[in-house]
Amino acid sequence: MSTPPDPPLAPPSDAHPPERPHWLQRLMDNPWLLLALGLLVPLLSYTLWGWIELAQTPPAPLP
Repeated sequence: MSTPPDPPLAPPSDAHPPERPHWLQRLMDNPWLLLALGLLVPLLSYTLWGWIELAQTPPAPLP
């Protein structure tokens, strides 16, 4: 008697390339980028706020 042939091997579960993480997940995984954003966002927003306040300030009357 002959033995039946082996069934074909299934492809491994990691045959597909790994999917790229969502852009927000990649952002949150990068501590240097978070540090840069944490410094730049307040700097830019407070600078813009200061420029707006200066533009709205009436000129001081000269004595």
